[in-house]
Order: sequence, then C-alpha cells, then structure tokens
Amino acid sequence: MLRNTSESPSILSKFKPRQLVILGIAASLASGGVLLSQILSTQVLHGEKVKQEQQVVIPEIKTVTALGRLEPKGEVIKLSAPAANQGSRVDKLLVSEGEEVKTGQIIAVLDNSDKLQAAYEKAKQAVKVSQANLAKVQAGAKTGEIDAQKAEIARIQAQSLGEERAQRETVGRLEAQWEGDKSAQKATLARLEAQWEGDKKAQAATIKRLEAELNNAQVELRRYEQLYKAGAIAHSLYDSKRLSVDTLVQQLNEAKAVLVRTEGTGSKQISEARANLQRITMTGSKQIGEAQAVLARIQATSGKQVSSAQGTLSKIAEVRPVDIRVAQAELQQAIAAEKEAKANFEQAFVKVPKDGVVFKIHTRPGETVSSDGIIELGQVKQMMVIAEVYQTNISKIKLGQNARIVSNSLPNDLQGKVDAIGWQIQRQNVINADPSENIDARVVEVRVQLDEESSQKAAKFTNLQVKAIFDL
Repeated sequence: MLRNTSESPSILSKFKPRQLVILGIAASLASGGVLLSQILSTQVLHGEKVKQEQQVVIPEIKTVTALGRLEPKGEVIKLSAPAANQGSRVDKLLVSEGEEVKTGQIIAVLDNSDKLQAAYEKAKQAVKVSQANLAKVQAGAKTGEIDAQKAEIARIQAQSLGEERAQRETVGRLEAQWEGDKSAQKATLARLEAQWEGDKKAQAATIKRLEAELNNAQVELRRYEQLYKAGAIAHSLYDSKRLSVDTLVQQLNEAKAVLVRTEGTGSKQISEARANLQRITMTGSKQIGEAQAVLARIQATSGKQVSSAQGTLSKIAEVRPVDIRVAQAELQQAIAAEKEAKANFEQAFVKVPKDGVVFKIHTRPGETVSSDGIIELGQVKQMMVIAEVYQTNISKIKLGQNARIVSNSLPNDLQGKVDAIGWQIQRQNVINADPSENIDARVVEVRVQLDEESSQKAAKFTNLQVKAIFDL
C-alpha cells in the first residue's frame, strides 16, 4: 500500500503542465455533455406533456350560412309585347305598381290596336263574302244573281270613279294652295328686299348729309378758332361751334351704326323669307306627291276590284264541281286569314300569363316598348330565397331542411324549408360587401320556400340580399 501511494506522484510527474491542463479540460467537457444530455431529455419529456395538455377541442359545426336573394315563386316575369309588335308604342296602361293582377287580365293596349281591329273586321267581311260566293256557286247560275253581280260591278266602278274624282280634287286643291303660298312668300320676299334697299339708300343719304354738315361745321370751327385766338370773339361762341362739330360726329357715327344694323337685319329677314319659300316649296311638293300616290293607288285598287267582280260574274255563269272546290278553298283561305287577323288583333292587348303583383313599370303610355318589357310581375304570395351554398358545404343541405333568413332590412327573421337543390356548380352571383372576398367562389343554388307568415313579410322585398342559415 505504501509503495503504491508513493508511485502515484511519479506517474503524474511524467506529464508536462500543458498536457495536464488539456486533460482537465477534456474531463470537464465529458462531464458537461452528460449533464446537457440529461437536461435536454427532461425538456423533451416536459414539452410532450404540455402539448398533450394544450390540445384544442374543435367545436361541432351546427349550421351552414350562405348569401342569397329574395324572389317570388316562379321568379320575376318581364312582360313585353309579342315579337310581331316589337317597336310598337303603349297606347294605354291599365295597371299601376303594386297592383294585383289575374291570369288573362289586360295590362296594356298597344297603339296599333285600331289598325289591327280594322284588319280583323275586314277579314271577317271577307269570310262572309266567301261564304256567300260559295252558296251562290252551289245554288247554280240564276238570272237574278247575274244581274246582281253586274250591279255590283257597276257599284264598284261608280265608287271608284267617285273616289278618284275626290282625290283629283284634293290634288288640284293642294296644287292651287301650293302655288298661292309660293306666290305670297315670293311677294313677301320681294317686299323685304325692296324695303331693305330703300332703308339702306335712305340711311346712306342721311350719312352723306351728316358728312357734308360735319365738313361745314369743321371749316367754320377752324375760322372761329382763328377769331378766338385773335380775341375777336368770346370763348363761349367758340365752344358752341366746337360742340356743334362733336354733335355732328356723334350723329354721323350713329347713322353709320344704323346702316350696319339695317344691313344685318334686312339680310337676316330676307334669308328667313327665302328659307320659308324653300320649305313651302318642298312641303307642297311632298303633299302633292303623296296625294298623287293615293290617286294612283285608288286607280289600281279600283281596277283590281272591277276585274275581280267581272271574274266572279264569269264564274257564276256556269256551275262546275271545280268551281265549287275553288269557292270552298277561297272560303277556307278567308277563314284562315280571319283567324290570323284575330290573333294579330288580340296581340295588341298585352295580357298577364298568371296571377301576380306588378313590381315595376318600364314603359309608360306613349313610349316604345323597351328592351326591359312593359312591366315586371311575380307571385308574392309565395316567396322564395335563392341561396348560394359553397360547393364544400352542399353535401350538408337536404330537402326539407329548416332555414332561417336574416337581413338588416327585415324587421324579423324569416323561416322556411329547403325546396330544391341545384344540379349545377356555378360562379357566385351574390357577392359580400367586401369586394376582396368571394370573387370567384363556386356555389350551388338552393331554393328555400318561406312559410306563409314569412312570405307576407318578404312580399315587398324582391331581390333583397339576405343571409340563409341552415340548421344541420
């Protein structure tokens, strides 16, 4: 034991001091690493324990919310004129905004109703004529019928001559009136031109007279000025002569201004008179042309009517099966024309396709039917909500599901049930107030049918943006 103890210092004495320092540092690092490993292990275990304690419990989602809009059942209908009457004007409007209308009720009368009614009456008369003609053909030729047709021809010819004579008189009257108006306007133009020349000459003479008087006054003023400087006359007499010169200068300037004004006014009056003459010439020529066109149309129509009547006279002279078939075909054609005229006439009366309430009037009496139609109407007794549900939530929506409708514009919340779920995913139409949100969201339209009480509350809020809350 004593020997071993004595040998230990000898072993340490073999190392240099620097080596001993290095050995001490190494031993310290080794012990520090073990301690650090134990600390890290303790912190990891503590962190896992804290993480397990801080796990958040996600609440269960009990509702789905979507933006939407109020609409009447069956959507809003824009009632317009039939396609054949596009471009027509509204003559009478028989409803007002907020009024309840019934199916088939007339809401507007177009301005071509009188014309279409006349065409319808004419078509009905044509049917009667065709029926009478068929009966006549079937009965066979009779002396009385032939005489009656001859009398009809004579009547048409006499009527045509009367209409032609009356129209010729109208043409003559228009021509005489035209010539009279032109002559009167030409006389007015000549009078204005003569008056203008006279006024210019008179004013020019006045200017010459004033210029002569001014020259004389200026000569006399120079003479009086010399006398005044020589002390031969008083200053007041010299001033009176100078005042006379100033007065004549002012009168001369005024006369020249009057001449300029006379030239401008007279030129304007003459231009207006010439424009009136040109307008009278063009208007009269147009009226005479239209009257002559009416005369030509009367002549052509009367010739056609006479030819038709003469053809009928020839046909009734002999009854053949083919004549009967022709008469029957003409009757069917007249009946078809009557039906068409009746349909056209009925289209002049715009009717309501189903019961509803008038929301808005787009076309007033006297206005052309606009692209938005005449009125908008809908069935407000049953209101719907068109909700746009995000495609990620559509699987949670079921038919018959309860929904609550809210809006700041509604006094109370509305209640309803899911009535239909759309089959198509589309872009969102109802956008939130924040323009940065929901720009290109994909949604499915869900129709919510409101109950009776809620429908009454929402009746006046068509197209109102609302929020639909679906209970899951």
